[in-house]
Amino acid sequence: MNDSSEQTLDDANMTSFDHIIINANLATFSKQYGFNSYNDSQEKSTPYGQLENAGICIKDGKIIWIGTHEQIKPHLSRYQNDQMTDAGGNWITPGLIDCHTHLVYGGNRSNEFEARLQGASYQDIAAQGGGIVSTVSATRAANQEALFTQSEKRLLALIKEGVTSIEIKSGYGLDLDTERKMLKVARALGDKHNIHVSTTYLAAHALPPEYKDCPDDYIEQVCQWLPILHSEGLVDAVDGFCENIAFTPEQIKRVFDVARSLDLPVKLHSEQLSNIGASALVAKYQGLSSDHLEHLTEDDIKKMAASNTVAVLLPGAFYTLRDTKLPPIEALRKHQVPIAISTDCNPGTSPLTSLLLAMNMGCTLFYLTPEEVLSGATVHAAQALGLAKKGRIEVGCDADLALWDIARPADLAYQMGLNTIQGIMIEGQWRETV
Repeated sequence: MNDSSEQTLDDANMTSFDHIIINANLATFSKQYGFNSYNDSQEKSTPYGQLENAGICIKDGKIIWIGTHEQIKPHLSRYQNDQMTDAGGNWITPGLIDCHTHLVYGGNRSNEFEARLQGASYQDIAAQGGGIVSTVSATRAANQEALFTQSEKRLLALIKEGVTSIEIKSGYGLDLDTERKMLKVARALGDKHNIHVSTTYLAAHALPPEYKDCPDDYIEQVCQWLPILHSEGLVDAVDGFCENIAFTPEQIKRVFDVARSLDLPVKLHSEQLSNIGASALVAKYQGLSSDHLEHLTEDDIKKMAASNTVAVLLPGAFYTLRDTKLPPIEALRKHQVPIAISTDCNPGTSPLTSLLLAMNMGCTLFYLTPEEVLSGATVHAAQALGLAKKGRIEVGCDADLALWDIARPADLAYQMGLNTIQGIMIEGQWRETV
């Protein structure tokens, strides 16, 4: 136990806790307890930043004390049963964070899944009016209530697997009213289910039919809509799709300049199908994350490292598209770029609502370790969303936790289809997940 985080338990402070967790094994992902993302041999590290036989004390939704079970045990008689949780030797992790999703959308694209199985490529489908544009039509047609109902099912599936924070993008509207509708639904989902939702403006996702052959004109509209939606409190960050079938770095730069003027952080869909300089661009803007990255170069990795931009890997899309070009994992490790893992939940290329399965895919497809994928769904996912008080079990952090019936943290990436969640805590309040 790191002495810097221990506090003396005396009569004065022992009466102030709202809740106490005892007899727990913790995967803290905190540097205070020896977690080291990069396994730097010059520093002593403890896998997962784990603490065994530990206790946590919580006040006003925050973690305010971490210590041993034996330290807390003499004081337990002061508390009612409903103020205590005996973890029974089970493991607690930070609540999982799904840091890249397109969870709010209308319609269904299983027909494209069938087409790809028959040999059609992602580019072929897009050229024939499918892909993102087909979901745009369905999302525009759905009213806000219908969109909420359809999207809620996907959110609940993630919550049932320990997700306590999530990012939700717009980008299936491609007009002001529908982009607004999507962002309102995202906010409403967070409000109803008391879960943190980071909303991301992604109007620069695809070219809508009404702007065919006029991408610069459309980008001008995207730039005009952003301040409007930001003024309505609907935008936490700004994203774009910088790719050979989407928008150029020069076009995305115009959007990012508006984001910067509004003091909004940026991120980018980058290097999924080709390399046209997207990660270099987002790094130049000190972006939160660069996402996908199968075609990322080492030069751009160096730029991401210098800007502390997180690499968000999306194995669900890699799997669904049957891609064979692996992200440059070793180079990301070499340059100590934080790696996050997410579902990329979307209707076309990653209809995935299991972050646990995404973690398993990160191991089996990308050769990441169980520790890397679990840190990628906690501490590094929090960094990818700019959430400084989430993703770690550490004094001062939000009490967002997940309790698991597992023998060791690696079980979360190892198991497929077996959900071992026992409960989640969001800002100090336990919640059932089923």
